[in-house]
Amino acid sequence: MDIKNKLKNCIKEGEKGERHNGLRKIEFPAELINGHIKKAIHNFNAIDLFSKLNYSDWSASAAFYCLYHGLLALIAKKGFESRNQGCTFALIEQMIEDKEISLSKEELKEIFDKDITRNLERSNKLLDIRENMQYSIKTSLEEQEFKLLKERTKALFDKIRREVEKEVR
Repeated sequence: MDIKNKLKNCIKEGEKGERHNGLRKIEFPAELINGHIKKAIHNFNAIDLFSKLNYSDWSASAAFYCLYHGLLALIAKKGFESRNQGCTFALIEQMIEDKEISLSKEELKEIFDKDITRNLERSNKLLDIRENMQYSIKTSLEEQEFKLLKERTKALFDKIRREVEKEVR
């Protein structure tokens, strides 16, 4: 399904108001935008905390949700609330295509790549790493994996945050 049709379906689903469904149009909510950024920072800080407690498998979830909350802040700035990750990613992809944000499709694919459907355990995309750590029996990331995860998360979050903090034109 192309992005435009996906977004139409997401908005239609969001209008129903059901849990985990679609995109809802909302008023420009500074409090919600700021809340998502605070939550993203909270999750970024948890990356190290989990590792220090020898729970680095949970660092992968914290890294993913750090970035996801940054994306939620971006779409809130546009006047949407998401109740579905696929819809969030579709709206961000459309914003990239429309040149509303400077995030690239390659950077979005660092977080989630819809084209990866096989060998998820070998994927280096943050969503796939989170899912692999969450659903596998592994309880820790290797030191190099952890370092790379944190560096990639920081670089992407810094860029997303700059986008959120840009003036609305």
